[in-house]
This record gives sequence, structure tokens and C-alpha cells, in this order.
Amino acid sequence: MSNAITLAVTGASGAPYALALLKQLVLADYKVHLLMSSAARVVFATEEDLKIPAKPEGATQFFTELMQAREGQIRVYGKEEWFSVVASGSSSPKQMVVCPCSTGTLSAIASGASDNLIERAADVVIKERGQLILLPREMPFSSIHLENMLKLSNIGVTIMPAAPGFYHQPKTIEDLVNFVVARILNHLNIEQQLVTPWGYEKPN
Repeated sequence: MSNAITLAVTGASGAPYALALLKQLVLADYKVHLLMSSAARVVFATEEDLKIPAKPEGATQFFTELMQAREGQIRVYGKEEWFSVVASGSSSPKQMVVCPCSTGTLSAIASGASDNLIERAADVVIKERGQLILLPREMPFSSIHLENMLKLSNIGVTIMPAAPGFYHQPKTIEDLVNFVVARILNHLNIEQQLVTPWGYEKPN
């Protein structure tokens, strides 16, 4: 596993996106540094009926088993593990996705708050000129939200709202989720088989 990525999950609605993305990263043989807010655990319980252990060790084992990952492929961190690899510019992965991204986290990242490990990890990726992708899930967006997105976009952060398309004729919720996850993987330059690219014929 030579590739590593940071995946952060916050309290916005959209647990299915996070789970599907995590699965694809595991299948692509990535080492995943997983960060979860307390609100994200509530969302997972509400939307997926999954009770994530509060302690990082328990959560690591939980996701390792759930995703059928190899031992050590997924590592969950506590929100104040300031000595973790994702908190340092010298060792953190150069790619990070916040999926879904709450508008509170969006605001904190835009202001450089770094009050918890998710915010610090994002700040590190920005300062090290890495690739940061945020998936805000809110409706409608206020002017504050839009200003924060513009501020981040102007410095190279990719803003990718969780807004699935319908031109591939989705039949299930999973199809809609996969559309969004496929677009994330495309931007990460990770090969995916979830959705046929526009202009290409669907496989038989």
C-alpha cells in the first residue's frame, strides 16, 4: 500500500457517500487515515443504523471488519491526536477528502481555525499545496457558505457538492451515491468502474 489518503467525515447528511467512498479506497489498496467528528457518528447511527465505537481503536477495528480491509489499512484517529501523521506537513498524505462536509467544517477550514484534527489535517493539505476535496451537503446555500466556498476554491480546493446527475438513468439510491463517489475518484485519479464516463457506451 504505497498510496495514502485522509478521509474526514463530518456531521452533514450523507453517510452513504462516506461509506461507498471508503469501500472504493480500500479496494484501490489505499491506506486510509479516517477522521470522524462526533456529529458524524450521530449521522451514521441515524442514516445507516451503524453505531461507531467512540474510541479510535474500536472504530478502527469496526471499519476494518465492515470494509473487509487488511489489518492496518484503515486507521481511525481521535479528534485531538495532534501527534498523528495527518497533523504534520512532513508526513501527512497529499490528498484529503471531507465527505460529507458540514458548513461548520467548511467555515473552519476557510478561516484556518484548526480547532480539531479534521480542521488541522485540511489546513496541512492546503499549506503543503496538496489536493483537498470538500463535499458540502446543504440546501440552500447561504451567502456565507458561498463566500467560504469561493475563498477555498480560489486557493485550489475542489468544491464538489453532493449533487448526483441523472443522465446515467439511475434506478436505485446506490446508483445516485455511486455517481458522486465516481466523480470523487475521478478527481483523485483513481480508476473506477462505478459509472461509465460521459460519451462512452455502457458495458454489456
